[in-house]
Amino acid sequence: MTTSVCEQLAEELRAIRARSGLSLAALASRTPYSKSSWERYLNGRKPAPRQAVAALCGVTGEPSGRLLALWELADAEWSGRARPAPGPTATPGARRDAAPRADRRRWSAAVTVLVVGAVAAGLGLPALLGGKPEGGSRGAAEPLVRNPGCRADACEGHNAVAMGCGGAGMITTLATHTAADGRRLELRHAELCHALWVRATGLTQGDRIELTLPTGRAQQAVADGSGAPGGYLATPMAAGNSGTGTRICLNRPGSSPECFAG
Repeated sequence: MTTSVCEQLAEELRAIRARSGLSLAALASRTPYSKSSWERYLNGRKPAPRQAVAALCGVTGEPSGRLLALWELADAEWSGRARPAPGPTATPGARRDAAPRADRRRWSAAVTVLVVGAVAAGLGLPALLGGKPEGGSRGAAEPLVRNPGCRADACEGHNAVAMGCGGAGMITTLATHTAADGRRLELRHAELCHALWVRATGLTQGDRIELTLPTGRAQQAVADGSGAPGGYLATPMAAGNSGTGTRICLNRPGSSPECFAG
């Protein structure tokens, strides 16, 4: 059975929520949508509004372009704009049923082509359909309502994404350092949460990253090999608003620590 675009969107939203570790209650507390609304959106029982998709991407740190492009297609399916124009009068019997099925298959194929094309070109579906691309005037008129789950001391030791501090548009990278072997470390700051953390890329199992603040607060994370090779690893958050005086260290098994001033 062919999966509809609406079902594809609901599956994507469920996967994002699962990866973030956020409960429905946590989503409700950090977005303008209730727990019951999120339950209906994620299970496909009710169409998710565009702003709900954007809000989910915002609180989980998921890039929104591909999801909003898929939402445009799903919205066309919900509204009926995607239905093919009426053809000649159907003949009795099997041909009457075959035409709708063929139309659905052609529409599903078109969905795949459009989504892949939009993402490859760096465009949202509005651009393909003649509307405003993401980040244009329509996006500016739809600000995300962000309600992070912690601030300052309450963020200490917590995961930035899980607490809603690592969402798109909420983060400033205060400093970027590249280690001798190419591993990259970024000192990140969420103003709404008054918190700092380090995100690293290119780590392998056993690598450890450490963040130390001049206040004495410190956080660390160790690559345990469970993520994708070369993927992101982030320390828990430390309460703070400035990179001044911070110290970032990369410790690799069998090597001396490599440290940088934040």
